[in-house]
Amino acid sequence: MPKVTAALIGAGQRGARAYGPYGLEFPEELQFVAVAELGEDRRMKFQEAHSIASENSFEQWEALLGGPRLADAVVICTQDQLHFEPAKRALEMGYHVLLEKPMAASPEECVQLGEIAAKHDRVFTIGHVLRYTEFYKQLKQLLVDGAIGRLIAIQHTENVEHRHQAHSFVRGNWRNSESSSPMILSKSCHDMDVLLWLVDSDCTKVSSFGSLTHFRAEHAPVGAPLRCTDGCPVEASCPYYAPKMYLEREDWAGLAIRKVVSEDISREAVMHQLRVGPYGRCVYHCDNNVVDHQVVNLEFANEVTVAFTMCAFTMEGGRSMNLMGTGGQIRAHMEKNVIELSDFSTGETKTIAIHAPAEGHGGGDFGLMRDFIKLVSEGGKEASLTGAQVSVQSHLMAFAAEKSRLESRIIDMEQYRRELLG
Repeated sequence: MPKVTAALIGAGQRGARAYGPYGLEFPEELQFVAVAELGEDRRMKFQEAHSIASENSFEQWEALLGGPRLADAVVICTQDQLHFEPAKRALEMGYHVLLEKPMAASPEECVQLGEIAAKHDRVFTIGHVLRYTEFYKQLKQLLVDGAIGRLIAIQHTENVEHRHQAHSFVRGNWRNSESSSPMILSKSCHDMDVLLWLVDSDCTKVSSFGSLTHFRAEHAPVGAPLRCTDGCPVEASCPYYAPKMYLEREDWAGLAIRKVVSEDISREAVMHQLRVGPYGRCVYHCDNNVVDHQVVNLEFANEVTVAFTMCAFTMEGGRSMNLMGTGGQIRAHMEKNVIELSDFSTGETKTIAIHAPAEGHGGGDFGLMRDFIKLVSEGGKEASLTGAQVSVQSHLMAFAAEKSRLESRIIDMEQYRRELLG
């Protein structure tokens, strides 16, 4: 398999720390030869780590895509609102594209990107990493094999984890739908995608309810300052007290979010950023507006029904599922890497242990990269598992769910598509 060359646009947490390391671990498969990143420290670190020539290091993505093609592919990991334009430009220039989810911040732009990808016949993979995990691949195979008969219903829960909500969706980049996207899109388009894949049928109807209930100013403790570092009276008991969240958590997730707060993860550097940056703010005094809990009901053309719940207020992160069929039942927990298969005929339950890393979305990050590189090296002869057409449908499910939540009505997906297409 010939080596694939790639340019990275956006050297943040996903670009530099999720997808970028693949090129370092498997240099015979992938080489990053260019980078565009607004932050100088991040840009320089990525450039040095991947031995990128200085003339191929850019501050703006427009400069990278403004000249001749520099690589086979472009990996785009900018913020949600900045996905559409670089993806459109890269596809039109003939690049193969890996685009971090969500595809775009509007349903119209998602549909347009799907049309552009089809026109230019390029590999266009969306970063729905769950399909590439051993956990979800095993669930899919059990359904294909008829292990529980005909699938009838799914209960799916996304446990966001209270600290993750505070970090990413209250203090962080995805806190406000005006500057990023709604929670159901920024966080849970993964779930809409994997549900569409497991059910294997078109979604016909969507309804949704949810709100921002807790992380609001009226719930701030008495005397709580605007910043945790300004002498909070409840710092000992508040689970969101910033110095505790970012300096005392030593697991891999804690180290990952510490690097988001500060490129220099020394105690002094992190504390400085907490005093002056967004991650030191009191969670009750932020400019957040995305929901902290939401439910979505989905009906599919094959009569399968799905009840999806996303909630911030959980002790553990991760996803759990209950798949119910005519011949059996599957209970599965992604973070625990355990699937329990029950057979109605025998009354027996079998436990299947999945061997997957805890980090990197259970191996999905590298799984997606491996598949993308294979498709590019083969000239795009096969369709991507998370290509534009399937991703457009799952994104429209997410947009329809938000529309339902805001308008308090059931959304008919066929009518919704007709309205979008004019």
